Amino acid sequence: MACTPEALDRVLIQLGPLSIYWYGVIIATGAFLGLLIATRETERLGIKKDYMVDIVVYAIPAAIICARIYYVIFEWERYVGGPWWSMFAIWEGGIAIHGALIGAFATAYLYTKIKGLSFWMIADIVAPSIILGQAIGRWGNFMNQEAHGGPVSESFYNNYMQYLPNFINQQMCIDGTIYHPTFLYESLWNISGFILLLVLRHKFNPRRGEVFISYIIWYSIGRFYVEGLRTDSLYLFGELRTAQVISVLLIIFAIVVMIYRRKVGLANKYYNGKKVK
Repeated sequence: MACTPEALDRVLIQLGPLSIYWYGVIIATGAFLGLLIATRETERLGIKKDYMVDIVVYAIPAAIICARIYYVIFEWERYVGGPWWSMFAIWEGGIAIHGALIGAFATAYLYTKIKGLSFWMIADIVAPSIILGQAIGRWGNFMNQEAHGGPVSESFYNNYMQYLPNFINQQMCIDGTIYHPTFLYESLWNISGFILLLVLRHKFNPRRGEVFISYIIWYSIGRFYVEGLRTDSLYLFGELRTAQVISVLLIIFAIVVMIYRRKVGLANKYYNGKKVK
């Protein structure tokens, strides 16, 4: 559907030669709110909040590095034969959330082992914070006019998108065409997941590890469907989208792990630390 572009400025503040972009501020806001929620929960459970702060400090750089490595691996043809430094040019764009999650959780796992903490306990605490951060972070993609879907049909616009706030429709108007706001679809799905995990954690007191496992399943289901609408997907080969394959594998893996942990007695504590009778 045709439109007249009126994009929002990606720069929040310009201080001489220094540009502060909306994208970075939005990502930082999501990380801060996630950390705030996680540290309050650790204190409620009687755990030192310094542990959570340390994990975040170590996990963020690891997540960024792994997100870039993941992206470069699946976009290798773009970099092979070019200048070697382009693989490190993260400021030019190109990171992948699955790579970031691998780096973050690997760091958390090592930290909990070194400190003698339960990885599953920490994972349950941070799961709602992670999905909230992802929900907020997608609005950084919105400001950059990236991670969007294909062109919107006139009927879809008239039936659905016309009811969205005007600033969203205008930002999705790129080169005279309105595109699907897949950032919004995923953000709303993740916010729903955030609420679900909080209710699961505080109302049902599931077995330790199953809040985190529920996060993996919920996020992966949403990502699978949203990825099918995007135009900037990474591909394994042909039309096989990497994120969709990873999402399916994660769902299967999470279900198997949950069943296995219960069967062999590893899930023998509830979220609040009480033993399963």
